[in-house]
Amino acid sequence: MTRFKALPDVIPVFPLPGALLLPRARLPLHIFEPRYLAMIEECMKTPERLIGMIQPRETPDSEVKLLHTIGCAGRLTAFSETEDGRYMITLTGISRFRVRQEITGFTPYRRTEVDWSDFERDRGEDETDPGLCRDSFFALLNRYFSLHSLSTDWDSLKGAEDELLINSLSMLCPFEPDDKQALLEAPSLTTRRETLVTLMEFSLRGGDDEVMQ
Repeated sequence: MTRFKALPDVIPVFPLPGALLLPRARLPLHIFEPRYLAMIEECMKTPERLIGMIQPRETPDSEVKLLHTIGCAGRLTAFSETEDGRYMITLTGISRFRVRQEITGFTPYRRTEVDWSDFERDRGEDETDPGLCRDSFFALLNRYFSLHSLSTDWDSLKGAEDELLINSLSMLCPFEPDDKQALLEAPSLTTRRETLVTLMEFSLRGGDDEVMQ
């Protein structure tokens, strides 16, 4: 994993509902809006090549969508350009951050001043989940995938390390944006797995239209 001597105080952010990035995970993105094409071009000029993925908050009284206070920054680790000028990129999660304030003006995309201090663990070694019971977890996962007509490579999934397994499922399962935010904000891999299990069980009980509080 890439190590930085220091992370920048200001980063560009990409508010994308339902898109979740977690530390050490990879998120492919298809970029086509002019303001985000400009963001990618500016990002590639910086030594860190960081972009913050963050969930917008729905506010009916505001023309500009507010942002959640916690997001996750990813380093641009793969890039290709299509013939019609769109970008296909991959972000590799580096660390979560807390938004201090949004920086106004100067760029067509949004930027925030951020604080990294609450998430030092994100920049350490891979996490494990000692409480993970794989047999019961995969039994639940199989029921959830069947309900939503999802398919996967079960052999690869069962062979994945704890962090890769839990974080990949957190990112890929079709949860509501606020549920994705709850997964992002989980303080440890164990609490993320517990949140993931709760969301799958809730969905199996027919509560798909509800949102975790």
